[in-house]
Amino acid sequence: MVRSLWTAATGMIAQQINLDTIANNLANVNTQGFKTQVNEFKTLLYQTLQTRTTTANGEQKPTSAQVGLGTRNSAITTIFKTGNMLASESDTAFALDGKGFFAVRGEDGNTYYTRNGNFVFTLGQNGNMLANTDGLPVMSSEGRPIVLSRELIVSNITVTADGELCYPDEKENPQPMGIRIGVFQFNNPNGLERLADNLYNVTAASGQAINEATNNAVEKTKVIQGYLEGSNVQVADEMVNMIVAQRAYELNSKAITTSDEMLQQANNLRR
Repeated sequence: MVRSLWTAATGMIAQQINLDTIANNLANVNTQGFKTQVNEFKTLLYQTLQTRTTTANGEQKPTSAQVGLGTRNSAITTIFKTGNMLASESDTAFALDGKGFFAVRGEDGNTYYTRNGNFVFTLGQNGNMLANTDGLPVMSSEGRPIVLSRELIVSNITVTADGELCYPDEKENPQPMGIRIGVFQFNNPNGLERLADNLYNVTAASGQAINEATNNAVEKTKVIQGYLEGSNVQVADEMVNMIVAQRAYELNSKAITTSDEMLQQANNLRR
């Protein structure tokens, strides 16, 4: 019975983590480019009470007797399904239709990746720089910040489906500027490390970033100007998952209560 107390306790802890994940998904239902997360569980060690070959009487037994010791959270998997495309009035709003990621340079000089294409042009010493809402520069396909001349009217810049920046000529025809917004893929995006501000960091599990501009072996991601990718969180599914987690938590709590009552009855047998 003492074993059942600890087993049910592991279930309550696991379901609490599950509820925390669901709550985080619901909190980011309106976050651009957010990807929903799902908990995965696995069993703990099993204690063998009897082997397959013997019983208490020494008879042959084809199956063993094992008791599980509970569960724990094994992983929190990110679902990289494309979210809904939301129209935006901003000329520097970009959505990605495909498996790609935008790249930004962090304050520490490292490159991070994101699906949030809500960018702006910021005026700096060297010109107009394309950056995210936190001021981090957006990387080009060549791995450099996208900086344009101050003389250009940034509202006239258009972006093609492959991320090429264009500026109108004297006849108002868009002409390529020789700068392309960098779009990168990963062999295993689930291996990326999630950071704050909807950023991802490269790990050994994810593999190095694959530049779509220089690698023809990957399926190209389409860049859509004037749209933002919404969160792929499904509120109805998360509410159902929350109810399931709550019921599982209640069942484990009931198991603890029942074990406690049985222990109390056992202690009262001497009276």
